[in-house]
Amino acid sequence: MNAYLGRRAPVALAVAALAVTLTACGTTEAGGAGSGGNGDGAVRIGLLLPENETARYEKFDKPLMEKKVALLTLGKGKVLYANAGGDAARQSSQADAMIKDKVDVLVIDAVDSKAIAGAVTKAKEAGIAVVAYDRLAEGPIDAYTSFDNEDVGRVQGKALLEALGDKARNGKIVMMNGAVTDPNAASFKTGARSVLDGKVNVGKEYDTVEWKPENAGTNMAAALSALGKDKVVGVYSANDGMAGGIISALKAAGVSPLPPVTGQDAELAGVRRIVSGEQYMTVYKPYAREAEAAAELAVLLAQGEKIDGIINQVVSSPTTKRIPAVLIPGMSVTRDNIRSTVVLDGVYTIDEICTEALKAACQETGLK
Repeated sequence: MNAYLGRRAPVALAVAALAVTLTACGTTEAGGAGSGGNGDGAVRIGLLLPENETARYEKFDKPLMEKKVALLTLGKGKVLYANAGGDAARQSSQADAMIKDKVDVLVIDAVDSKAIAGAVTKAKEAGIAVVAYDRLAEGPIDAYTSFDNEDVGRVQGKALLEALGDKARNGKIVMMNGAVTDPNAASFKTGARSVLDGKVNVGKEYDTVEWKPENAGTNMAAALSALGKDKVVGVYSANDGMAGGIISALKAAGVSPLPPVTGQDAELAGVRRIVSGEQYMTVYKPYAREAEAAAELAVLLAQGEKIDGIINQVVSSPTTKRIPAVLIPGMSVTRDNIRSTVVLDGVYTIDEICTEALKAACQETGLK
């Protein structure tokens, strides 16, 4: 569990000044290992993302970060990208290749927070700064940006309690947590448990291998077999992908009406399930703010500049204490506020959400 210290501050406070600083400065306090230390903006950022099971990485994180790096460097900065496809060993090899290529900074969203520690150490030994992105990797990390993950779990837990109402004590819930290799999963669980413990009966709880929807579906089928399909009144699902697998398992078992199921990431499929009434909620995390914060941290570090101006937290990993961090809150999305969250922020258009099959449901929710 991360130890959070310090006071929150808006991430965007230094954005305007930052762009001027990064593009106008002729000298820096300490240059990076690659070409970015000369202050001309020609930084090379290595971006390592963990998998493509979750839609967000290719749709949001990568293009948002590329756009922000280009903006901050007047088009001179470059993002070198690799996706590990859920393979920790592959990600370590990708990191080694970027270190050999002498990128200025590595931004790493770790498949396995422990397994990547060796690559992080190699980067530091090569004079390359490392930003942990979305998941707090182990090793000598220079900075970290993510969402307030325990708060995400609390948001999920509160929404599930609200959906359950009087049923909270009259049946059992199933907790479908994320992968044990992802430290965020433990934080989500801790936050959810802080709300749910003592208020619900947890009948079964699972840590889902690789966050895969099919694994969550298999676990859900096992839970229904063990508990009885009429005894499950709600499901805590740590993300939307798993929620899809869970809902498929519930429907295959003939559970009707479906119990409330939580989610996270505001994936398009998840938002559509919320519109249809199959999924109760998701947590919308403004990826633009996270990706932009990572880009700002990376470019500043590449230029040898201080990052204090955008830091709002200090966190600790099992190997490194007091890591400067930017943590961003998420928000609950239900049928009642889809328009004022993911639509208003331009994540999805109403036309993207409202397929022909969802036409009537969209009218009910005020999306048409």
